[in-house]
Amino acid sequence: MQSRSPASRTGRPRSTTADAAILAATREALVELGWSKLTLGDVATRAGVAKTTLYRRWAGKNELVVDAVAELFDALELPDRGSLAADIEGVVLQFAAILALPEARSGLMAVVAEATRDEALRERIRASVVDRQKRLVLEGRARAQARGELPPEPDTASAARTVDLIFDMVAGAVVHRTLVSAEPADEEWVRSFTRVLLHGLNS
Repeated sequence: MQSRSPASRTGRPRSTTADAAILAATREALVELGWSKLTLGDVATRAGVAKTTLYRRWAGKNELVVDAVAELFDALELPDRGSLAADIEGVVLQFAAILALPEARSGLMAVVAEATRDEALRERIRASVVDRQKRLVLEGRARAQARGELPPEPDTASAARTVDLIFDMVAGAVVHRTLVSAEPADEEWVRSFTRVLLHGLNS
């Protein structure tokens, strides 16, 4: 089944209160039941809404779990700690803390696995998680440039490539560390990672 965005549906206006309850119930069900046993019927019961309410918003479990996990990452903030290195360390520690949550860990791993055979789901992950969180790179780069820590890019295309590269390096390293290697992304690791990110292996 192709993934469909809730925004493409027509009908009565959506209730933000119902959406919040549904996404919270999805995360609760992920922790208690796991991916394989989670059903839209169980989520609807937990959220106190009709099952048809879920299907008006999400085509199925894949899309629902993506949005439930994406909401967790929306809580990420780039702290202003006085330097680019300190700012990176602060946001990476937040990111690792979110990935340590059972609902984030199980949900993200499950939808990424499903996305290997569902192009529409990959697009939803990209739009709901990846593209939304690139705001942190944009904000951090602008702040570092204002401090004189980073030079301005020569053109918009170069700037976009830089944002993509930085995001991929940070997200890839932290996801691999916490979810694949199952090692802690503690303060010592984060400091070492940030040093290599900013200065390379010769630092």
